[in-house]
Amino acid sequence: MTTEIIRDVLAWCSLFNVGLLLIWVLWFIFAHDWLFRFHGKWFKLSVEKFDAIHYTGIAFLKIGILFFNIVPYLALRILT
Repeated sequence: MTTEIIRDVLAWCSLFNVGLLLIWVLWFIFAHDWLFRFHGKWFKLSVEKFDAIHYTGIAFLKIGILFFNIVPYLALRILT
């Protein structure tokens, strides 16, 4: 595999993952009550705990995208 192919794959993965993150954030913002009721059928969670779980998940996904997609992409882009 050439570095150009790896760089292209990382770019597409970054776009795809940022799109998923955006969808998650938008769902969380605009359908918060519905999501809470939906998950409340399965788990006994307070609203504060529900929000904390989602904010933590969003933060982990954002950090993962940054470290595993964007930083390697930029490193390959700068070095080659």
